This record gives sequence, structure tokens and C-alpha cells, in this order.
Amino acid sequence: MAKFSKKVMGKEVGDGAVYAPPHTMTGKSVTASTNPGSGPDRSDANTVNMSVGNINRRHFPETKTTGIVTRGNGAATKGITARGPMA
Repeated sequence: MAKFSKKVMGKEVGDGAVYAPPHTMTGKSVTASTNPGSGPDRSDANTVNMSVGNINRRHFPETKTTGIVTRGNGAATKGITARGPMA
């Protein structure tokens, strides 16, 4: 006869499937399905909605082209246009 229990120092250390088959919190049995989640398939990089900071694939902010050229920049390396409130 097979031995199912693998108790060590009073605690069960074997596979959980031996003494507790998969179940929900209410005690009902769980079955495996091919698509357990709901919604679209996110396995491809073209369908994943990635985001970095406030930029994501759904809403890409337009490049700002307005503003005024400031004076006294010298050897500016990051731009010479001011786009914020000037008051």
C-alpha cells in the first residue's frame, strides 16, 4: 500500500495535491480552462498596453511646438524655448 503522508516533525511537507486537491475558498472543486482570464489576449507585444510614467500606447502626448525663444542661453545644450507661464 502506498504511503501518502510525508509528515516531518508533525507537519505535512509533501505535495499539496495529495492531501488538499485544488478548490475554491467555498470548498468547490476547480477545473482548468484554456483561457482563465477575461478580456483580450495579452501574450503578444503588439497587444500589451505598456506604460512608462504618464506615456502609454493608448494616449501618446503630442510634441510641443509653441513657446518663446529665451535670451542669454550661452552654450545651451537642452533647448532655448520656454513653454510655461511667463508671468
